[in-house]
Amino acid sequence: MVTADPTRAASLAAALAASADGPDDSGHVDALTLGRRIRERRTARGMTLGALAQAIDRAPSQVSAIENGKREPRLSMLRTIALALGTTVDELLRTDAPSERAALEIAVERAQRGPVFDALGLEPFRVAKTMSDQTLATILALHHEIERLHRERAATPEEARRANADLRAEMRARDNFEPELEQQAAELLQAIGYAGGPVSHQLVADLASHLGFSLHYVGDLPHSTRSVTDKRHGRIYLPTSQSPSRDSRSPILQALASQVLGHEEPQNYGDFLRQRIETNYLTAAILLPEAAAVRYLTEAKNLRRISMEELRDHFAVSYETAAHRFTNLATARLGIPVHFVKVHESGTIIKAYENDRVKFPSDALGAIEGTIMCRNWTARTVFDVEDRFSPWYQYTDTSSGTFWCTSRIEKAKEGEYSVSVGVPFEHVKWFRGRETPHRAVSRCPDPSCCQAPAGLAEKWADASWPAARTPTSLLAALPTGTFPGVDQTEVFQFLEAHAPQA
Repeated sequence: MVTADPTRAASLAAALAASADGPDDSGHVDALTLGRRIRERRTARGMTLGALAQAIDRAPSQVSAIENGKREPRLSMLRTIALALGTTVDELLRTDAPSERAALEIAVERAQRGPVFDALGLEPFRVAKTMSDQTLATILALHHEIERLHRERAATPEEARRANADLRAEMRARDNFEPELEQQAAELLQAIGYAGGPVSHQLVADLASHLGFSLHYVGDLPHSTRSVTDKRHGRIYLPTSQSPSRDSRSPILQALASQVLGHEEPQNYGDFLRQRIETNYLTAAILLPEAAAVRYLTEAKNLRRISMEELRDHFAVSYETAAHRFTNLATARLGIPVHFVKVHESGTIIKAYENDRVKFPSDALGAIEGTIMCRNWTARTVFDVEDRFSPWYQYTDTSSGTFWCTSRIEKAKEGEYSVSVGVPFEHVKWFRGRETPHRAVSRCPDPSCCQAPAGLAEKWADASWPAARTPTSLLAALPTGTFPGVDQTEVFQFLEAHAPQA
């Protein structure tokens, strides 16, 4: 049910009027705010519409159009109006609404001129003085909810893929390094007395306590969640059973990271992705602290034996966390360009990052997620290796150069994944595994690389009908709801059942 309490009404008015609070990209002042400031000033002086029209030598209908934001006066006209009202042009051009009531009216007027009213075929109405603030707030609340639903439905696979591509470009521009998040991680670790080495489970529990949260392990956590945070009572709920491939500290730190970073309900899929990236980054920066990790990796580089397995073991984290963290520090702190890719056993790319000239397959939107990795790349050939204990190293010759990769298989409920880290040939000298004899050639996207031979394709093209095995993590790229993949009703019912009794 949509309600319109005064606090939310004020925030709705502020949010919906935000685009009216100042010049637009062309430098024009928002006509609605200007008109309301003129009306407020006129009525405060006890001046009728007709009197102002007479003072500026214009028809009352023209003044009414200006006050209703339907017409923007020229600067010369604005000077005349200011003089007639005993004020200045600068005062009339202020970007804030003259009163809370005016802010509500501006927000309602702006909503009526937006796409939601057009899509619903609603006729605009005049915001009368007799309409109460509660009425206007209710209209705004309804408009806000309809607008949210429209955004949710507009979150198409194309939007999700575009958001992924945009975020990857931003990460590449920063070499996947976030100084502010590194600083936050360092301050949190200092607050709980971290002295070096792996971050223990006790330190993670201490961090939760330091931030005002208690940890509760339950057997009925909603199936679509890894954790649920009750911000009202300062509780983080976690499952009693942990996946063997997951670091049990990670879901706690991810839940805490969202609170530390002040994340609010995502407004679109891009927001959701950005929050997830920030949360994962801060979590990894706590588990592998920058100063300690850079010191360890610098020594390994000097010895020419950088290894994802040894980084994993030194900080007692998962292989994927170690690989992710290496991409944060490799370029910014070690001067090594790098790429990372996570591939499902079906060949589908789930995640990828690069700043080393490697060319991953992508679609017309520039998105990589969901495309198929070349069969000759390390991320695919590792699935055919019998020895799953030892690292798999491989050189791959491509049209953009030769790349060396190290890869490992990890298991999840959706199946097996390969997690791979690689560098250009000129930087392999810093890594363990550079002596590997394994080598392959990738000519993708040339059809001769991965496509079936012509005779085989002709024989079976019309006789095959495969059913795709799509990883559930890839389905999350088809967003529905505020938090894609999460049943919020189930979450609300869970919180209600577990909330402490007053």
